[in-house]
Amino acid sequence: MKKLVVGVVIAAVVVLAGAWALAPVFTAQSLVRAAKAGDEQRLEQLVDFPALRESLKDELNAELLTRMRRDPRVAESGLGGLGMILAPMLLSGAVDAVVTPEVVAKMVTTAEAPDPTRRQPSEPNDATDHGDDIHQAWGYRDLNHFAVTLTDRDHPDQRLALILERRGAFTWKLAAVDLLLEPGA
Repeated sequence: MKKLVVGVVIAAVVVLAGAWALAPVFTAQSLVRAAKAGDEQRLEQLVDFPALRESLKDELNAELLTRMRRDPRVAESGLGGLGMILAPMLLSGAVDAVVTPEVVAKMVTTAEAPDPTRRQPSEPNDATDHGDDIHQAWGYRDLNHFAVTLTDRDHPDQRLALILERRGAFTWKLAAVDLLLEPGA
């Protein structure tokens, strides 16, 4: 009887540890399926939009400032400094308006961060056309962060990492992005 109880306890611990370790994989798979299906309600459940918006603002601001510093026209212009001050404020408002479940679905199916400077609406079939060309790499960054790195096979130098954060023992939400661009991109 004692061996049976010990066996049941060990089995329960193994099952719980497995569920704990695999929870972000199941969440990421659910996120990808919801994005491909265009299920906005499910995406709203899987995404922490305020945290995602802040992360995207940080990533896009860093990329914008890097590009502005490399551009000799901005560096030589007297208004370049003003542009570097105003650009993050303008980008912030644009990101707040642009990041929606539909845009998250497009990010997942195209491996591209939203471009808040573009005003043209996305075409409905656009996301489904690129879904099969996206390579996905999955892995833990640490115990509370799991990354799904998306790479469009046509643009292997541009990768988008969707960062899931742990929210409780078995709950994960998309809360951040990393724009992983090669130095020359």
